[in-house]
Amino acid sequence: MDLIQLHQRSLLLALLCLMGGSMPGGAAEQYVPSSLKPPIVAREFRGVWVASVKNIDWPSKPGLTTEQQKSELITLLDRARQLRLNAVLLQVRPSYDALYASQLEPWSEYLTGQMGRAPSPYYDPLAFAVEEAHKRGLELHAWFNPYRARHSAAFSGLSGGHISKTKPQVVRTYGKSLWLDPGEREVQEHSLNVVLDVVRRYDIDGVHFDDYFYPYPEKAANGAVLPFPDWSSWKRYRDGGGRLERDDWRRENVNLFIVRVSQAVRAAKPWVRFGISPFGIWRPGFPAQIKGLDAHDVLYADARKWLREGWVDYLAPQLYWGEEKRETSFNALLDWWLSENAQQRHVWPGLDISRVGRSRGPEEIVDQVRATREKAMTDGNIHWGVRALTENRRGLADSMSGGIYERLALTPAVPWIDNRPPAPVSLSVSLRGNVARLRVSPATNSEPVRFWLVQRRNQTGWITEVLPGSQSERILELPDRPDLLSVAPVDRSGNLGAPAVLARQVLLGPAK
Repeated sequence: MDLIQLHQRSLLLALLCLMGGSMPGGAAEQYVPSSLKPPIVAREFRGVWVASVKNIDWPSKPGLTTEQQKSELITLLDRARQLRLNAVLLQVRPSYDALYASQLEPWSEYLTGQMGRAPSPYYDPLAFAVEEAHKRGLELHAWFNPYRARHSAAFSGLSGGHISKTKPQVVRTYGKSLWLDPGEREVQEHSLNVVLDVVRRYDIDGVHFDDYFYPYPEKAANGAVLPFPDWSSWKRYRDGGGRLERDDWRRENVNLFIVRVSQAVRAAKPWVRFGISPFGIWRPGFPAQIKGLDAHDVLYADARKWLREGWVDYLAPQLYWGEEKRETSFNALLDWWLSENAQQRHVWPGLDISRVGRSRGPEEIVDQVRATREKAMTDGNIHWGVRALTENRRGLADSMSGGIYERLALTPAVPWIDNRPPAPVSLSVSLRGNVARLRVSPATNSEPVRFWLVQRRNQTGWITEVLPGSQSERILELPDRPDLLSVAPVDRSGNLGAPAVLARQVLLGPAK
């Protein structure tokens, strides 16, 4: 039995009709249905990015053994649960490679140190990550880079299956990196197929893109900005009668891909959310005080359009600044993004917790989380720089678990996908001494339960846990007798079903 199973064994207390429990003096106890309700649990997205590119977060270095890789990932997931986070965004496709078993792209060098080499002993990292995250009550979102083909910091040789060898006509050399040309229809088809392959084969909760579309500008030795070399695809478009100007054409290439991914994911698995984390500034001057990189004209990322059109289920603009400069004000930018949310999608600003260090304390992050909570039409954050949490840098993790994340929260539901709560469940418990056997049975033909929301009240107050919905039976230890017990199902779209609530009843004589 592993640590998480032991943890769950001690957490999930009786849920229905705890019968036959003996007490001193021949008295007995039982749990009976109650009309009392448990306290409402907050809804807030508390995500953290886990980057694999350049071995930033996981694995910590290439070539670790399978057991070392698993151990590192479990440590990260355990830390996320301890801090009452509820979602992990794991980078599974850094640049035309895969941290999972793929027939479309080669194994990532960040796993084994060599592109195309599978882990040995063999395992599927993404399948492992999904299972372990769900065990801990965490969502797992698969994070893709749709266009990067080869990072400038890559260290191993290209495998024979890399696209630069199999289809060099769609690959562009830009600076020291290789990129798939977004203007090539074949590129769009391939990247879409990569995403759908993961959606169909893995029980993920979300598909996630970051801020990389057309690449950030590279410079020549003389300091001049290098143009992105997409002349062949641009010429083909114009020769075919295309009328858009080149910048508009590039943006339309990205827009077309985004809307196709949105529609295809929804068609394949409606409950899988699609989210993007664009650069935090859409354009300088929006709002008026803002200055900085123009993602609309440089990366050809029209994130405002994606939000306005409702092509995403959530947008997480990277608001990696504080209030130290008016032209990059966190609050001003967040207010502007929220004002553009015409379809009322989720907006979860990205926070740069890696900024916490020698010269910067955790107070800024704490204040930004609190500021986010005070805004209308936003209900969460995603944190960049997970090492700041694992290291508890300047007490950051303590400030979360003992302060802003003191109480557990469920991730927000997505009513535009599904607003139907799951059906009530059937629950039973048999008790012998301090050991109970719990059986949970969803309603006939009901949709799958992602998590169980379990709440119990004892002398110290209410205790809340989120436990995996995949297990229907557990053997439990009951060190105390809570006076109220509640359990409710949470479906894959985040909808919460009606709770079954039980009250403890002590009988004066032996139970009949």
